[in-house]
Amino acid sequence: MRVLVTGGAGYIGSHTVLTLLEQGHDVEVVDNLVNGKAEAVRRVGELAGRDVPLHEVDLTDADATDAVLARGFDAVIHFAALKAVGESTQKPLEYYANNMGSTFTLMDAMRRHDCRTIVFSSSATVYGAKAPVPYVEDYEPLDSSSTYGQTKVMTERILTDVAAADPAWRVALLRYFNPVGAHPSGRIGEDPQGIPNNLVPFIAQVAVGRRDRLSVFGGDYPTADGTAERDYIHVQDVAEGHVVALDAIVGGDAGVRVWNLGSGQGTSVLEMIHAFERASGREIPYEVVDRRPGDLPAFWADPTKAEQELGWRTSRTVDDMCRDTWTWQSQNPQGYDA
Repeated sequence: MRVLVTGGAGYIGSHTVLTLLEQGHDVEVVDNLVNGKAEAVRRVGELAGRDVPLHEVDLTDADATDAVLARGFDAVIHFAALKAVGESTQKPLEYYANNMGSTFTLMDAMRRHDCRTIVFSSSATVYGAKAPVPYVEDYEPLDSSSTYGQTKVMTERILTDVAAADPAWRVALLRYFNPVGAHPSGRIGEDPQGIPNNLVPFIAQVAVGRRDRLSVFGGDYPTADGTAERDYIHVQDVAEGHVVALDAIVGGDAGVRVWNLGSGQGTSVLEMIHAFERASGREIPYEVVDRRPGDLPAFWADPTKAEQELGWRTSRTVDDMCRDTWTWQSQNPQGYDA
């Protein structure tokens, strides 16, 4: 298949592009490089032994987006979005305009060029604060406390309504949990802009000497060690999940399919710190500080549906995630800018 990956120069996007190439697909990337790096795409091509066309286009630009889709694609995997949860609550207008606007122009261009197969990068944030744990795909109503999460809820609704109105559409909504890790080669990995918003890249930057210590937000949660628990999943497992989901909707009935991508178990902040210490051989200095508003004590996926319908399940452990993250960070202490 000819597959267009939006946001393919970003963290999860670049790993998915490599997996697609390894499965024999022809892949092109469109990315405005706000969160992604052209170097990531170059390295993906290096690993795959194939050049990957990169279109530096903002998907809110309708004419430029249409020109990319005019190249002819069988399917789109849609990652492109602003993604900082905290920032989204401070800049809601920018997040709604970008994340929703890019989806509108992308789908309009897809329709004009008769490409009606899309895998959407959604998130566990759509379950909100009231969903029982573990999260299951048929839970309603979807909700989120952040603007970022609301853009995922809204995009899922848009895709569902479009598919209901036009039965030619084939849609996969992938709700994944906490992707971490890197390609085992150490050539591609997570390279956050500024101060990392997520736990593992912050730990990695402490281990490599870029930051002094880690702040652990909350030590009094009702969990085994008092720190928050999350469902961490190796980015390679996430990438493989996108490819099998794409194969499933192409080979199956039209309409909308929804799958969680998660391990089905929680790992605490302290457990992750200690796993990274084992992987790196370095002590991770940390201090426990006040909880962050809106953080939940613990949540994880019920991955049963993906296993039954896609034959997909996680195959990599927390230790694998930390080992591969350390390989990436130690070889690229300044990320792609080194």
